[in-house]
Amino acid sequence: MKKNTSTIQVLDRMVWLLDALADSDKAVSLKHLAADTSLHPSTGFRILAAMIAHGLAERDEVGNYRLGHKLLHLAGRVQTPLDIRQEAKTIMEWLRDAAGETVNLTVPEGDEVVYIERALSHRVMRVEQVIGSRAPLHVTAVGKLMLGEGGDAAVRAYARRKGLTRYTENTITRVSTLLAEIHCALRQGYALDNEEAELGVGCIGVIVRDSTGSVVAGLSVSAPKERLRAEWVALVVQAGQRLSERLGYRAV
Repeated sequence: MKKNTSTIQVLDRMVWLLDALADSDKAVSLKHLAADTSLHPSTGFRILAAMIAHGLAERDEVGNYRLGHKLLHLAGRVQTPLDIRQEAKTIMEWLRDAAGETVNLTVPEGDEVVYIERALSHRVMRVEQVIGSRAPLHVTAVGKLMLGEGGDAAVRAYARRKGLTRYTENTITRVSTLLAEIHCALRQGYALDNEEAELGVGCIGVIVRDSTGSVVAGLSVSAPKERLRAEWVALVVQAGQRLSERLGYRAV
């Protein structure tokens, strides 16, 4: 694991442990964490105990560790400099009511998107992403558009760096196929997730720009695949344009 260091050693070590826990999709043993962070098990154990006391980590019934629920609360409190969540709220609720399905707001962070806000569908059966959760760029509608902003070389670099991990039978795992999909999405001005991240779930997404024209967020409608409707594309595009305008973007 690559480590950035500061003058406060215990904080560095806590961050290493948080990163190691975040890299796993299941609870992790102390032995694995110690090996991943190069910490002595006794040191890791003491820091993890303090993290558990503050809700930053949890320990399951067999003694393995995972991220704590307090992190979700903290993630939901994060404010971007542009206060995108506040600007997006009424637009997301409008889109939710127009489509009748859940609307998500995401921001790019490295090779992933992070879910920072949502407007939940009023339906009993609905798609529900946890605020603070993450997804790789290549399996999300908005992520494909964000990848496309960097050009073909950036897409290929992402594939080499991250690997086009398969999440479902529909996940795109060939670079040539991903490039073709991204080119089409950029021409259209929107992208689709066809059960690529989760079976049974479809998504329509657009990117959101700020006053400089930079991509700062993604807006999407997610629904069970059988309920997804092509006529929602115009609604999602309109919502993305409205949010971009509120952030100061003016299309040429």
